[in-house]
Parts: sequence; C-alpha cells; structure tokens
Amino acid sequence: MGEMTARSGDPGSGYALVLDAARRLRDGKLFQRAVEIALQSRSGDAALAAARAWQEALPTSRDARRIELQILIALNRIGETVEPLRAEVAATSQIERPLLMAVIARNYSRASDKKLAASVVERALVDELKSPTTGGLAWATVGRLRLNAGDNSGALEAARKGQEVDPASDAPPALALELIDPSQPLAEPIVTRYLASNTKATPDLRIAYARVLVENRRYNDAQTQLQALTTARPELAEPWLLLGSLQMQAKQDSAAETSLKRYIDLSSSQSNRDTDAADRKRGVTQAYLALSQLAERRKDFTGAERWLSRIDSTEDLTIAQTRRAGLLARQGKLPQAREIIRALPERTADDKKQKFLAEVQLLRDAKQYQAAYDMLAQASAAAPDDGDLVYDQAMVAEKLNRLDDMERLLRRLIQLKPESQNAYNALGYSFADRKIRLDEARTLIQKAVQLAPEDPFIADSLGWVEFRLGNTAEAIRILEAAYKTRPDPEIGAHFGEVLWSIGQKDRAVTIWKEALLSDAENETLQETLKRLRVKP
Repeated sequence: MGEMTARSGDPGSGYALVLDAARRLRDGKLFQRAVEIALQSRSGDAALAAARAWQEALPTSRDARRIELQILIALNRIGETVEPLRAEVAATSQIERPLLMAVIARNYSRASDKKLAASVVERALVDELKSPTTGGLAWATVGRLRLNAGDNSGALEAARKGQEVDPASDAPPALALELIDPSQPLAEPIVTRYLASNTKATPDLRIAYARVLVENRRYNDAQTQLQALTTARPELAEPWLLLGSLQMQAKQDSAAETSLKRYIDLSSSQSNRDTDAADRKRGVTQAYLALSQLAERRKDFTGAERWLSRIDSTEDLTIAQTRRAGLLARQGKLPQAREIIRALPERTADDKKQKFLAEVQLLRDAKQYQAAYDMLAQASAAAPDDGDLVYDQAMVAEKLNRLDDMERLLRRLIQLKPESQNAYNALGYSFADRKIRLDEARTLIQKAVQLAPEDPFIADSLGWVEFRLGNTAEAIRILEAAYKTRPDPEIGAHFGEVLWSIGQKDRAVTIWKEALLSDAENETLQETLKRLRVKP
C-alpha cells in the first residue's frame, strides 16, 4: 500500500505506510525504502526521522548510522554528527580505515560551514588522533578539512602532528605536498623527513614531490628525487619518463635518450596489465616526441622523422605534424613546413590559434622576422587583448631592432596582465642589455622575481642588471646560483662574461665550453664570444 500510494502522487502517505511496515517488521530494507521516498520528495527531516527510527529498531545496523550521517551533512546539521561519526569510526576495521577517512574528508568538505566541519571531525576522531597506528591518517583527514576551509596554517599543523604520532604514515607528507610554497617553509621538511626515513616510501609520493619541485622550477632537486626512485625501483615506468624529460631540458641528451627508451620498453612490457592504457599511450607519445627532438638537436633529421612516424594517435596528430614541420624548416624547406601547419584541422578556436602560433614560430626559427611580425600585428589588431600575441610581437620587434615598438608592446602587456612576470623581465633585461635606464631595469626585474622567485632565467636577468650597475660580487652570486639551477647556455654566457671581467678567465672559458656543448648555436653565447674575441 505504501509503494502504491507513493507512486500515485502522495509520497507523504506512502512514506508513513512504508515506515510503519519497517517498524513492525524491523526490516532494514524497508527502513531504507522509507528514507528513499522521503528524499525523493525532498523531505530531509522525514528522511532523518526514518534513519533514526531504523537505528532505534536495529541498533547494530551500520547502514542506518551511515545514512543518518549523510542526511545530517546534507541538511548542514554538522554539529549533530560528532557521536554518530565517532561510533562509525569505532566500528570500522583497521584495514578499512583509510577508505573511511577518504570518505569523511570528501563528505564533510561539502558542508557550508567548512571550519565547523573540520572542528567536528577533529572532535569525532579524538581517540584516533592519539593512536600511533591511526594518528597519521586521522590528522591528515583533519588537515584536509582545514585546508578546504582556507586554514593553511592549521592544515600544516595537522600534517606536523600526524607525522609526530605516526612517522611511517604517508598521509601527513601527502598533505604537506599540497602546502609546499615559499610562504609555508615548514611544509617541505615534512615530506623530506618521510622520504629520508622510510626506505619503502610509496613511489607515488616521491613522483608527486618531483612534480611539485618541477612546478616550482627546482629542476635539479626534482631530478635528484627521480634518480633515487629509478635506482630503487627501476621496474617502474613513469619515473623514467619524468627523468628523461628533465634531463632533456637540462641538455643532458645522452642520459635523456637512455631514460626515455627505458620508459618505452617498460611501457610495452607492462601494457597488458596496465589499468590506465590511455595515460600510458599519452606517455609513450610524449617519449616519441622527445626522442625526435633529441635526434633533431644532433641534426639527425631522418632519425627524428622515424620517431615521429611511430605516433599513431589521431589525438596527437597536431603535435606530430607541428614537429614534422619544424624538421622541414630546419632543413631549409620553409614553404613545405608552412603548408603542413596550414593543413592541420581547425575544430576549435584554440586549434586555430595554435596553428597560427606554430606558423609564426616557424618563421622566427627561420629568422624571417618581418613576416612573423606582420602576421602577429595583423592577429593582434583583431584581438588586441590577447596577451600571448602582444608578448610574441614584442619579442619579434626586438629581433627587428624596433625597440620602441617592443617597449610599447611590453608596457601594453603589463597593463593587460599585471602579473605577467615575462613582460617585466623582458623589458628590464632589454634595458640592462643596452645599458640604459638601469635603475628602472632593476625595478622591473625585481618585480618579475617577486612573481616567479624560482625562475632561473629571471634570476639571470637580475644578475645581468647588477653587473651593468657595477655590483659585480652580487652579480656573480646571483648568476652562479641561476647557472647551478639551470645550466642554460644563455645564463652561462652572462656568468662567463662577469667572471671574465674580473680576471677569472680560466673559469669563464670552462663555463663557455660547457655552454657550447649544450647549444653551440645559442645567439647570446655566440655574440658574447665574438665580442670578447674568445675561442674556447
């Protein structure tokens, strides 16, 4: 009768009948059905009443308690959940605790009063927070809710306490990873302590730490973590891809090639048991592209094309064809290269923009600066607020020695995007390189440093302007740190020149030789050596 009444358009009466039947029979399925009817009619209070009646009739039913918790959270009656949550935790086995904690963090994160949610969960987990076996996980759960409430300091404190209680738990360092930031200097030590003291640390955590280091432009530190992981667990595929990408970026081409090929081999052998074939395929495509670029660097264009030909994903057609066009351009076949780019499909506005930028890059690489400038000027006139176009046009204007245009465009970009560190850096470096308006140059570059404090190229600009201002010792300190972080030939060119200027010629030549090995065609490096009449 209850079902018939509910389905005929009277859910209130149907709910009452089903709930009465549930009480008479003490049947959990009927109590659950009463809850469902109440929820379908959007009567949260009735659903809560049914869940509590269920618990009264069947005190040992965990399903009844879980549903009561869910309804209380949905009704935003967070303060009433302390006792039922504590009871649910106590009834959960140690093996199931990690899953329960993840559910708690997910469900309570939906509460409107997020600070109250964090406080309630902390009170409910009071016993678990003290236990050496559950403390790390419990504190991490509290910390995630504090983080969700915008309380970063409280989240960091939770991660710290969790590690104190249970140093072997990976939950506190996993939380601390999300807090790593220059404004939170105590977050990273939580991660490094765990990795240093736990020989069986989960690979995922070390990989995640390496990714955070890359995001913060700490490439050497990231590479160190990945080398440690590939040494300890050489059978894992993903670390080899990340390591190869970093080695390639650092111009360690031979090591990069070895790492990338190792990744491809492992991916092939693990493909049958891989749970995420799509991710694996994307990774293999990335490795093929990187190996093609490495072959191109040594002017092995046939080898570069061979790697590209192994990419069979239609989703990566644009990337592969763009790289193929670049290979043709490097061989002096610019018209054919441009045709490849123009033939690419345009499914979205973003596709169209990427095609345009790819063609412009072909022209820049071929030193066809006027043609590139004209294309950018036309596109920028049609989309005057597109910061990417403005920046690219400014950089091409510099190549054409149209320095007034470059300054105008960069100042325009600063107006459009006040947080664009590249605009401040490019303008300040231009002044420093020409030995003009040096105080303004330093101010501009210091602003860029504030926006991207870990960027070695911006540090290079700051070191260069300090050198121009006559602060040689400070310039050496900054440039040496930047070159250590990223041994790029342009940074090496500047660092070497500052050393040369104070008579440390042997050291300067050593750095220039290293830079030539990584990129003998770098324009800044070649100009520096020619101007100083040095032949390393």
